[in-house]
Amino acid sequence: MELASGGSVTLNPVILPSVQEAAVTWTSSDPSAAAVSSTGMVTNLFPGLGEKTVTAEVTVKNTGDVAGKDAIQLYVSLPYITGGLEKAAVQLLDYAKTDELAPGESKTYIFVLGYIENPQEDKWEAPGIINKKPAQEMLARYAADEDVDAAFATLKNYWKGLLGKYHVESGDEKVNRMVNTWNQYQCMVTFNMSRSASYYESGIGRGMGFRDSCQDLLGFVHLIPDRARERIIDIASTQFEDGSAYHQYQPLTKKGNSDIGSGFNDDPLWLIAGTSAYVRETGDISILEQMVPFDNDMSKATPLMNHLKRSFDFIVNHKGPHGLPLIGRADWNDCLNLNCFSEHPGESFQTFGPSEGPVAESVFIAGMFVKYGEEYAQLCELMGDSQEAAYAREQAAAMYDTILKSGWDGDWFLRAYDAYSHKVGSRECEEGQIYIEPQGFCVLAGVGVKEGLAEKALDSVKEYLDTEYGIVILQPAYTEYHLELGEVPSYPPGYKENAGIFCHNNPWVSIAETVIGRGSRAFEIYRKTCPAYVEEISEIHRTEPYVYSQMVAGRDAKFHGEAKNSWLTGTAAWTFANISQYILGVYPTHSGLQINPCVPKGFGDFKLTREYRGAVYHIQVLNPQDVEKGVISMTVDGTAVEGNIIPCPKDQKEVNVVVTMG
Repeated sequence: MELASGGSVTLNPVILPSVQEAAVTWTSSDPSAAAVSSTGMVTNLFPGLGEKTVTAEVTVKNTGDVAGKDAIQLYVSLPYITGGLEKAAVQLLDYAKTDELAPGESKTYIFVLGYIENPQEDKWEAPGIINKKPAQEMLARYAADEDVDAAFATLKNYWKGLLGKYHVESGDEKVNRMVNTWNQYQCMVTFNMSRSASYYESGIGRGMGFRDSCQDLLGFVHLIPDRARERIIDIASTQFEDGSAYHQYQPLTKKGNSDIGSGFNDDPLWLIAGTSAYVRETGDISILEQMVPFDNDMSKATPLMNHLKRSFDFIVNHKGPHGLPLIGRADWNDCLNLNCFSEHPGESFQTFGPSEGPVAESVFIAGMFVKYGEEYAQLCELMGDSQEAAYAREQAAAMYDTILKSGWDGDWFLRAYDAYSHKVGSRECEEGQIYIEPQGFCVLAGVGVKEGLAEKALDSVKEYLDTEYGIVILQPAYTEYHLELGEVPSYPPGYKENAGIFCHNNPWVSIAETVIGRGSRAFEIYRKTCPAYVEEISEIHRTEPYVYSQMVAGRDAKFHGEAKNSWLTGTAAWTFANISQYILGVYPTHSGLQINPCVPKGFGDFKLTREYRGAVYHIQVLNPQDVEKGVISMTVDGTAVEGNIIPCPKDQKEVNVVVTMG
């Protein structure tokens, strides 16, 4: 890359703690050598334990007619911090001067930015003198050009191998780009950091969320299953004996955050979701037998399977007047605080007031219970407990009926009942008549499909909630504060939970559309929040055109379409689950990979590579009739098989599959 005078090249983001981006820049120090140019290559090495390095190799070549010198400077831009810097501050980290270069002569310089943590016992080499030996050893590893080239190749091969575990080749370049690289990469980032860092928080802050971390597993488990297993155990260790859990925990101490405590009544079911995803991916049921403590007290340890039972029974034992699950402090929507009644400054929306409340109920949690009740039943069957499996399905079926009886509003599903047993998300309400969450989750759980209500609910989403930039969380937006609803109506109309486009739950509606076979509508929803498709309107969207954001301003907002809070969001995992498992249709089951695509009209044939349980599956999907959903035949290594689930091979490393839709 040749740079003009004053030019720069942006390096790999997320380089060191608190560093957003870096750039190699050069300035000509000799006016007579104005044609001097420089080229740069950056290696963002995958950090090892206690060590982070960034290597920049800059080649400077004199392309002019006279000899001259050059100065190379390495800068980083520090991120914006609320209450601190008003704008990004550029900081010079390193520089080098060349010798005089004759015309056509070039010389290479290697920059190494490093971070080393010495063990406590090796911190000093003498009183008052830091032990520099580990740092010097690190520098020595990048002493020559070939060392840097090898490190860059190692990094490239690492990511190629990791992200290649799910790879699609379709006629849509944007789908290929997002699925093969950026969506999976963001899933890795959210798994590592949960929501513990953001544009407005610093320090240890909130730590990692119980619900957040469980959901992040859905998009990560296929990448590094062993780390997913460790995370599940960490999460389950913060659970209480009654099945509830700390809403947040600190990743270093593995202890729950007592400041906020528990009472978010959807949390227990997410543990079932994350564990089910892991077992379906790996076939490893030994995790269900692993001893896991309650509240990190090993004297109270029980098998993980018992933790899941307590998660399930927590919902069974916490129901309100209509037989729907009690919402507690909140459910997935942390701002729908139906038991808080925060009236004055300093009264936290999430911790003020009674945490449980014997009345306020959540239709959203009811939909979760139906879906994850079935997944819990399947885990019970794997463990040989048919009696518990039957019990779980009986409870889930009863909740299904309760949703239809007390959670249906005529054209869509209710959102909740408040502390006075008044409906939330109903035509009876002046504002907030319809919410997105139950429409997506109840239908993806299968509720109302055979009765024709699912299609009706999704049609209502399109009519009342859809916009050109995505589906808003509710309508009409709240224009005044409602004490009984908590934080939701405290936001300006069109932002955040008050009628903003919450990208996290748009995939739920897209998945729901695949459940009833509407591939074109499912893909339409996918496109609207997908960064690759909004790149052309970056002046409106205003976040990176390669990662998902938490929310986008809704149609009631002044800047409709403007995104907020990119990178650390559950949108990454849910969107990857949506596109990879439901639209492209490669879904891991306990019996093997199920192939059941639901694609838009005109999507065409496509190929997939999927690593699964030690084998590489090469899957070709043919769609000669251009249908949206339906599989009429499947061959595995040339042999026709019944159904659409690929049996797990024994001692076979490559599997070739041809699926014909129709």
